[in-house]
Parts: sequence; structure tokens; C-alpha cells
Amino acid sequence: MSLTPDSAVRTYIDQRRAAFLDDLTAWLRIPSVSAQPDHAPDVRRSADWLAAKLTETGFATVEVWPTEGAPAVFAEWPSGDPDAPTVLVYGHHDVQPAAREDGWNSEPFEPVVRGNRLYARGAADDKGQVFFHTLGVRAHLAATGRTAPAVNLKLLIEGEEESGSPHFRALVEERAERLAADAVIVSDTGMWAEDTPTVCTGMRGLAECEIRLYGPDQDIHSGSFGGAVPNPATAVARLVAALHDERGRVAVPGFYDGVVELTDRERALFAELPFDEERWLRTAKSRATLGEAGHTTLERIWARPTAEVNGIGGGYQGPGSKTIIPSAALVKLSFRLVAGQDPDHIEKAVRAWAADQVPAGIRCEIDFGSATRPCLTPLDHPALQAVARAMGRAFEGPVRFTREGGSGPAADLQEVLGAPVLFLGISVPSDGWHAPDEKVELDLLLKGVETSAYLWADLAENWRPTP
Repeated sequence: MSLTPDSAVRTYIDQRRAAFLDDLTAWLRIPSVSAQPDHAPDVRRSADWLAAKLTETGFATVEVWPTEGAPAVFAEWPSGDPDAPTVLVYGHHDVQPAAREDGWNSEPFEPVVRGNRLYARGAADDKGQVFFHTLGVRAHLAATGRTAPAVNLKLLIEGEEESGSPHFRALVEERAERLAADAVIVSDTGMWAEDTPTVCTGMRGLAECEIRLYGPDQDIHSGSFGGAVPNPATAVARLVAALHDERGRVAVPGFYDGVVELTDRERALFAELPFDEERWLRTAKSRATLGEAGHTTLERIWARPTAEVNGIGGGYQGPGSKTIIPSAALVKLSFRLVAGQDPDHIEKAVRAWAADQVPAGIRCEIDFGSATRPCLTPLDHPALQAVARAMGRAFEGPVRFTREGGSGPAADLQEVLGAPVLFLGISVPSDGWHAPDEKVELDLLLKGVETSAYLWADLAENWRPTP
């Protein structure tokens, strides 16, 4: 009996499952912890290991790119079709720190399979999700009879994501010509649940600042001077109180300029997800939801901009009392941004708002860190629909859509390369990213392989990006 295209892919993957997992296990044994200088040689070893494996997979060009920090890996496999779209896959090969004494039930860098789960640091975040593309592209070739992918396929696998990607944007800008693509696939994300496959359509951006308020040149007696000079701690409290209005909206003038509002379809798709708010609250270690009025919890964390107080302080913090007017106080703020918001505009708006809030006699200093821009791909984008179709074939069922509330380097790729960012991930919340006993569900990992195998032909057949 002849095989269908899908059964041919599954047969190919099943026959190579053991070898695939052996290779992944070998990679997971390398403790590529970018945040710890002692592991810098291991991060380099991880990059070299991946480069060798990508060459073995069949990529025509494989290079290890140095940065001022940890190295990245670049690979390229041209299609041979002059009209084929070019796709760049992003992931990272560095991992979070891990030690047995953190609460692991096994050594974090000695992978172990228990049941149908592979436990190791990096199993889900992000080596497993990077590595499924190696078997996926081979399955794609075997099922289609091609000798090269149906798309011009590029990979950029970063070595510093777990350290905040401090050199990533500079690398992308420096190598922009080599990285040029019609679409970016980010395989450093997850799904809603094992029985609810989902595709993420965007991530929020991030702007952060520290506001310092200075009053008297030193701490002064609250009896002798209180009520007659401005108090910077009081000014900080009032600044924080003025950050939101009574409906939970950010009260900084101009903050919502350009915000791309949710469509009715997007709100309906969010509402289809099996969201258990009580369970979510338990995960959040909280007792009630609160936020911008008129929006659901999922809308608030995925698609609405926010302002949060990350820290506040000033004056005496020790035991008992110390009756002073402190000389200084501070607050640390972070702003999650959505599509249409510009971090530079947000910085100007916050500076102007703070200046208006601070009373005479208080000096205000504000420092902003580097910002991350939001990214969002419209639901009707042909490349996004191809990802959803490929995942639907692999999971043999409907695929829903989500967004990510956090922020990441994907926005740098979108901004510098001018390409839409799409997300293909198979990790589930129970995988425990950054936590003890990180794991990946092996059945889902192989579904990632299968999705990758279907995706390249679907993109080539159904999408011809306009120049």
C-alpha cells in the first residue's frame, strides 16, 4: 500500500526517533549556561556541536558567528527555486543555570527519560525546539523527493538569550544582508496545552526606567522641617498613585497613541481557549484579577499595554522609627507595549508626565534602559496561515491562536530585517522552563518535527511574498 504524504513523514520520523533523541541527549549534556562565565567554553562547545550537526543534516553553509559575548550559529540551505520564499528560523542554544541542589530529581545535565518525558536543562528551552528542525527538514525532503528544501532555509541560533541577548541586535544589524528573509520563524515558545495546539501571533515590547527624586541635601528632622519642605518619598508615592486612572488605564498622556486594538475576531478566538481563571490565579499566587476595565484577563496579558511598579523605596527601612524627611526616593517602572507603540515615544511621554507630577523643590532624574519593540503578525497573513495548517496536519485537529505577554529578541529580527515574525513551538506550561526538572513531552517534540516537515512545502506552495 502506498504511503500518503503525511504517513510518509510520520514513518520517516518514527524510523529515526531513537537516533534523533540520542543526538539531542548528547547536546543537552553540554552545560551551555551563558550567564556564568565559567561555562563560556561550554557555550562555545555547544555552538560547535550544533554547527557540526547542521552540516551533517545537509545545510550547505554553516558558520559559528562570534559576538562580544557568546557565539551564535548560522546555517543556510538554498532551495534552488528562484521564486521560493526565504525563511529564517530563530532559537537559542544557551540555557539557564541549573544544579541538583536546586530541587532536581536527577542531574540537570544528565538527560533522563521517565515515562514519555525527557528531563534535562534545555530540553524544552530551547535546545529541543531548535533541534526538531534538523529531523523536520530531512523528513520534508524524504516525503517530497526533493534534494533541497522547498524554501530558502536559514537558521540563526543565538548563544545569549538567557542572558538578555545583550549583543543580539548588534549581530543582526551587522549581518543583516546574510540574514535577509521574507519571514522569521521563532521556535522558542509554546502551546496552550497538550490537547490544545496553538500558534502565537505576537509578543509585547518592553520599556523600563528608574525614576529618582531628590529633596533635601541630606535626611532632615521631620519635626523641625516636616510640613514646610517637599518630601521625595511622598512625591514618589503620589507619582505611583497617578500612574493609573480609576479604570486601570495608564494615565500617562499619549501612552496609548498608535495602539493596534484587538479585532472582534481576535477577541472571539481568545474567548475560545479553555481558560480557567481560578487555576490561573493559583499559578499567579494571587487572589483576584485586576487591570484595565473592559478587557478579559487574557486580553490584558497578551494584547493590552501595561505599566507596572517593579520596586519603590526611600527613607528609613530599619526596625523602629526614625523621624526624618528623606533626602531621596526612587521607583522602578516597566511598560509592556503592544503593536503600534513606539518605545521612543513612550520614553518621551513618561519623562513629560513625571516632570508634571513632581512638585517644586524636588529634583527628578530618569534613566531608561534599552527597549524591546512589540511584534504582531496579522491573523490573515499567508505565512501565519501556513504555520497553522502545518501544525493542524501534525496534530490532526484544529489549531487556535494566542499571544505572548512577555518580550524577547524576536522584535529585533522583525525591525531590522523588515520581516513578519511567526512562532512555532510545542512546549507546554508544565515543561518548567527555568525551573527544576525541566522536561519536554516526547510526543509533542515529535509533533514539532512533523510540523516542521510540512511547513516548508506549504509556504512554498501557498505564499509568494511581494518584493
